[in-house]
Amino acid sequence: MYNVRSSNALEFIDHDEVMQTIAAAGEDARNPQRIREILRKGEEMRGLDHREAAALLACDDPEVIAATASLARRIKERFYGRRIVMFAPLYLSNYCVNSCTYCPYHGQNRHITRRKLTQDEIRREVIALQDMGHKRLALEAGEHPRMAPLEYILESIDTIYSVRHRNGAIRRVNVNIAATTVDDYRRLRDAGIGTYILFQETYHKENYERLHPAGPKSDYRWHTEAMDRAMQGGIDDVGLGVLFGLNTYRYDFAALLMHAEHLEAAHGVGPHTISVPRICPADDIQTEDFPDAVSDDLFCRIISVLRVAVPYTGMIVSTRESPAVRARALEAGISQLSGGSRTSVGGYTEPERDEDTAQFDISDHRTLGEVVEWLLDTGHIPSFCTACYREGRTGDRFMSLLRSGKIADCCGPNAMMTLMEYLCDYASAEVRMKGMALIEKEIASIRTPRIAEITRERLNRIASGERDFRF
Repeated sequence: MYNVRSSNALEFIDHDEVMQTIAAAGEDARNPQRIREILRKGEEMRGLDHREAAALLACDDPEVIAATASLARRIKERFYGRRIVMFAPLYLSNYCVNSCTYCPYHGQNRHITRRKLTQDEIRREVIALQDMGHKRLALEAGEHPRMAPLEYILESIDTIYSVRHRNGAIRRVNVNIAATTVDDYRRLRDAGIGTYILFQETYHKENYERLHPAGPKSDYRWHTEAMDRAMQGGIDDVGLGVLFGLNTYRYDFAALLMHAEHLEAAHGVGPHTISVPRICPADDIQTEDFPDAVSDDLFCRIISVLRVAVPYTGMIVSTRESPAVRARALEAGISQLSGGSRTSVGGYTEPERDEDTAQFDISDHRTLGEVVEWLLDTGHIPSFCTACYREGRTGDRFMSLLRSGKIADCCGPNAMMTLMEYLCDYASAEVRMKGMALIEKEIASIRTPRIAEITRERLNRIASGERDFRF
């Protein structure tokens, strides 16, 4: 039976509740009064529950779709402004003992070249990322107890944080690795990670087990309950995600929100981020093998309804998506983007590695500099900020500041200061001019005169060569 507070994944992601939600959504979608009630609740900008959000997504009325998209944009700008947080993935190893049928890293794949970075190779990759301007990484590795044990991950985190090249520094390492124990999550916390990220792939248990026929990841409950163990281990920023296209989108959409509600009910804070990847081609993986793939239009609708349902949660789109879809996703409510990404092991120093070690095909091949310029041209603020994590504003502390609106006194100035660092150290003259103009405009919008004064003073010091200021 459905129990949002239960520690059992089969109860907080109860199959019958998901199916009832889908059925009720179909009925509610045909009830204009009910949809208006849901939209009015969304206008309060405090979120929707999974049944309300599912009904909104099920409604195909063009006016409702447009109203939802407009509301999502307003919610995103209220809580996140025009800031877009930038990051890049760093793949350490593609050795894997799992048999995931949608991932080329699966253990039965004999086409892919297996590789694990040494610590010296990691340093070179980090220098390459720093030379682009990146400050935030998402660490990735296949699940292999011998080739990529937790000790290797922890050593790699230490290496990443230790590298200082010119003015470069990685200030936040988020970690996307396999589900593990409470004790191991404590060790990750103590290593100074930012967010622990783990994609569910699909919440439909039967399909999950079909898609994961062997390996540790085949245990549905162990995987689905990982975020509870992470929070028990002291990691209070966690990131959820499903791989849309593995299962029917209505099922995974509802279950994803049920998981978010469970974390809020059981631990007092929901997910820090939600990622929305879609199945895409890679090595021996073909999208034609997955009939539940979602269209671009539906994908953007999913993002919009998620933004209305979870207004306080960061939302991420990667370079899996094309520049055109990423532009639409930004307007739908996305707040974090990767840029200049490589999904291969060693791909930043050896780009040719993409041919034989990439996890998936990239659709947005622009450099970080090109992505930054695009964001500036569209009135967004590329942000390399890591201040909240480094100042202890994580978990419920971050969420309470976000809900109150007080976080704006930190986030806006911090975004400007990290953008100024990027402009001084890495940008072309043309991009620097565009960025400076945007910063000048944004300073005028700071509500507190003292914050504006301090921000301007620190921006001048950054221009003179100092680094790493934060509120």
